[in-house]
Amino acid sequence: MLFAACAVTFLATVMIVLALLYTVSPYVNAAVSERLVRLWRPGTTQAKAGFGQKQRRKLQKVLVDIGKLVPTSAKGIGHTKRMLVRAGYRRPEAITAMQGAKTILPILFLSIVYFTQVYERNPLFILVFAGAFGYMLPGLWLGRKVAKRQKILRIALPDALDLLVVCVEAGLGIDQSLMRVAQELRIAHRELCDEIDLVGAEIRMGKTRMEALRELASRTGVDDIKSWVAMLVQTDRFGTSVAQSLRVYSDDLRTKRRQRAEEMAAKTTVKMVPALVFFIFPALFAVILGPAAISILRIFVTTMSGGG
Repeated sequence: MLFAACAVTFLATVMIVLALLYTVSPYVNAAVSERLVRLWRPGTTQAKAGFGQKQRRKLQKVLVDIGKLVPTSAKGIGHTKRMLVRAGYRRPEAITAMQGAKTILPILFLSIVYFTQVYERNPLFILVFAGAFGYMLPGLWLGRKVAKRQKILRIALPDALDLLVVCVEAGLGIDQSLMRVAQELRIAHRELCDEIDLVGAEIRMGKTRMEALRELASRTGVDDIKSWVAMLVQTDRFGTSVAQSLRVYSDDLRTKRRQRAEEMAAKTTVKMVPALVFFIFPALFAVILGPAAISILRIFVTTMSGGG
């Protein structure tokens, strides 16, 4: 029992040290660092791409070449394309690269399992699991990318709406206000500005404003943007004040964001339970009960020796 408590304490200490190292690591605040670099030295980000960018292009070329050999269905391509667009990948090669990844990863995992002879313990289950995991891994990665980008857009939307309200109340039209918002928030919220720029490009190509905004809602898949677009459509249809509607919706959106923060804060106590049970409580038991257990063990050994 004492050995188990010491082992758990050691593991807890290691995990805490790793967590602290991760917290102070520069990679954690990569988004903030990248934003500051774009603000002070706009050309530095492209200059530092270098070796990593070349390796990504080579990997993408390999995946695209493999994906071209794989037959695909129109339904599967449509779903993959929609998810890639929501993740921010709009190039046509992205779909082929995703198909190539779904082809090569199962083969890679099956090869690893086979050559390491891990499959001998349970051949059928391990081989099927390795192949299925390799096929599902690109989809899981894409889902995480979509969720991350949607979170970024959701966080950026209130700031964009506040600036949009200011522009509309200053006398600018909706189109000019959107262009101004995309210009002013380029450094702070690049992803949302790219989406707004795409809306402006679609309007200049001949689409109506409502069609371009509906495409924005469908392209991002964010509920707040969908509600914002629906509000603009209703405002345009019924002829109500755009500035007043935007101000009311902006206040409501900030209330929702505050409620989300309160919800996340309320979940903190529940999320801390596993850490308390598996890491903190064993350390407390080892520190508090360890000396008592050693004393009891010594007394017990002495008593048994004296009795013998």
